[in-house]
Amino acid sequence: MKGSTAYKSILKRGLHIGLLPQMAAAVNPSTPITLDHQLDVFPDAGRRLTVAQYAEYVDDLAARLWAAGIRPGERVVIYKTANADHWMIAAAVSRIGAVVVNLSPALDAVTVAALIERADQPSLVTDTAKLDILAEIPLADLTKRVVTVGGERPGTTSLALLAGSPRVAPVVRPIDEAAVITHTSGTTGLPKLVVHTPRTQGLRLIPQWRLLSLMRKKETVAIHVPFVHSRMVAAMSLALLKEYPVLLMRESDPADVAEHLLAHRPALIEALPNSLMEWEPLTDDPRTPFASVKVFSSTFDAIHPGTMSKLLNSSHRRGALFFQIYGQSEVGPAAGRAYLRHSAHKANGRCVGWAMPLGAAKVRVVSRDGRPPSETNPGSIEVAWDGLAKTYFAEQDRYDTNRNGDWWRTGDVGYRTRLGCLHMLDREVDMIPGVRSSLEIEDVVLSKLSELSELVVVPGPDSQPVPVICTVDDKPLDPQRWRAAAAAFPQLADPVQIPQADLPRTATLKVQRLALARRLEKQWEDKQD
Repeated sequence: MKGSTAYKSILKRGLHIGLLPQMAAAVNPSTPITLDHQLDVFPDAGRRLTVAQYAEYVDDLAARLWAAGIRPGERVVIYKTANADHWMIAAAVSRIGAVVVNLSPALDAVTVAALIERADQPSLVTDTAKLDILAEIPLADLTKRVVTVGGERPGTTSLALLAGSPRVAPVVRPIDEAAVITHTSGTTGLPKLVVHTPRTQGLRLIPQWRLLSLMRKKETVAIHVPFVHSRMVAAMSLALLKEYPVLLMRESDPADVAEHLLAHRPALIEALPNSLMEWEPLTDDPRTPFASVKVFSSTFDAIHPGTMSKLLNSSHRRGALFFQIYGQSEVGPAAGRAYLRHSAHKANGRCVGWAMPLGAAKVRVVSRDGRPPSETNPGSIEVAWDGLAKTYFAEQDRYDTNRNGDWWRTGDVGYRTRLGCLHMLDREVDMIPGVRSSLEIEDVVLSKLSELSELVVVPGPDSQPVPVICTVDDKPLDPQRWRAAAAAFPQLADPVQIPQADLPRTATLKVQRLALARRLEKQWEDKQD
């Protein structure tokens, strides 16, 4: 089976992640998968696998999960320490026809307990470290069973003790039924459980399959995406079906990242915007760790033009490009555009591109006040296509409030230019009176102050916009340089500087703006007392 044949099969029958490793092995069993860490579930596997070995491990895990009592249609929550084996376990759960529920290891115990309860008596796959975190949670009441990855605990089933279990035939989920459940970032409260089906997962491969066609050779793809995220499904699926060697990265420390990039020289890097910002200092590394990169790809959140420019200029590849994708868990990739090294520094950070080519999502902007949407009167961004998530698990009413027929309201506010380019200004819940776009302010000021590592504009007392700043190495910021850089935005209050480590973040490293605003409000209230 060729990669293109497998891709067409997925578009017709849906993407079943439990079958994907086997499909990829049929395309090319020797395709290498390299990790920057050891697998928790298979500690002796090492860091270099072939796709054939990977498929074998998934089949082995599927047999063990079946032996543990998990059956088709059952929901299986996976909440464990960050590790590439999370995706392997998810594939194994899918392979026996159960429904994967991916929970980020960054979630706290109270949130995890609430989501497990919402999942309605699921099985739980976890590890001893996370069991310690959940020590005060009544797991026996909330779950059908608890399965541990490495280590043993009373009242749980250890996967290690089920080694050698008889293999079982794969079970395929119906194309329009729940297959994988992920969660939203939780920037506005308790995360929602987003239901993906084989059909919606398969359709979401369309846009980036075309992007990967730019890579003519079978060169390494480096993936630095949370293993629990819906984006990981697409990234791994595409790389394996295209027969690209894969470098799966967990570590984000720039020194570690540089060593792996130098050792494997990837042609494509898929990473979080905030990870790429953290790696900016590597653009000055004389060893040129980004020299081999032909394509930088990022989604989840807007990325600052200065970051794109530095990365592109550090590549030695002719025609290197930065492809930014606009989307969210509920809609998948909705719009995007490519930036080249000669133009990235001039980019408008609020421009998120055009709707994807034929067969992908449609995008529109609708009025919020009865007047036509425009740059001065931005509207609500909506997306329609068959790749939309099916529902929010156990929250159909909440899902329905955002759905209008074929169209999904993203919660973002923006406008389209005369040429049809989509500009996203802010999340509707983050809008501040008197501020056209907090994100735009952040783009402009960050481009002028290299000493800033992060800038977030949030509402303060009386709703005035307060810039919260973080600096490189937490050094004090020169007030005069700040005033000069922010001169175009007189409505801003004086900046509040905090250590970058103190920024509240989601599992995909987005800043939790509402939580940050509440924290600042409490600090001001405490000062008044």
